[in-house]
Amino acid sequence: MKHQELTEEVIKVFYRVYNALGYGFLEKVYENAMMIEFRKEGVSAFQQSPINVIYSDQIVGQYFTDIIIDEKVIVEIKAKKSLTSEDEAQLLNYLKATDKEVGLLINFGPKPELSRKVFDNSKK
Repeated sequence: MKHQELTEEVIKVFYRVYNALGYGFLEKVYENAMMIEFRKEGVSAFQQSPINVIYSDQIVGQYFTDIIIDEKVIVEIKAKKSLTSEDEAQLLNYLKATDKEVGLLINFGPKPELSRKVFDNSKK
């Protein structure tokens, strides 16, 4: 699997934070807690990196990723009852709009959820 070691590290951190904080906080709280854990582990991670959506060589929109790991994996954080197809589409669109090929969608809901998405650059 592409970037398996990185995604395993993210999943480890996700469960560590989930077990400590549980369900009920805003996404930003979980994002900040995960960043603390990434720093402890020496993992290169950046918050709120901009993504420009390009159409006909022009920027038509800008979004911000929650976290990017080692310039390779996009992490999208949710804190809701359950993940939806719209959440998965959001992550896939982030992958389409960047040179990143792997994304993790994680949900700090009543029970922890995660989804791993891959979008090969050759298909973009």
